[in-house]
Amino acid sequence: MDTKAIRRQKIKYRVRKKVSGTSGKPRLSVFRSNNDIYVQLIDDDNAKTLASASSRDKDILAQKGTKVEKSKMVGAAIARKANDLGLLDVTFDRSGYLYHGRVKAVADGAREGGLIF
Repeated sequence: MDTKAIRRQKIKYRVRKKVSGTSGKPRLSVFRSNNDIYVQLIDDDNAKTLASASSRDKDILAQKGTKVEKSKMVGAAIARKANDLGLLDVTFDRSGYLYHGRVKAVADGAREGGLIF
């Protein structure tokens, strides 16, 4: 692995020692690839994914816009799914990425959708 990936992996392990999700307050995990962004609501106690959303979903994929704008739509989509499950409070897990750009856009979209973290 290159140095950037090793650095991100170390940050991710350090954060995951402290951050975990429960059924009442799941972990909102973000994965960012070069082209797309994926988010999941995870209950770490039961090792279950409660909901997921990505920029590959049909309704988001059909939209035009930049990657940052689509990331904000993904945040809003996961907030809608969380509200359907009756979840309002989540723990944000940025997975070692800097809180900037697309990761920040996901968080902003989720907050606008009604999630609290």
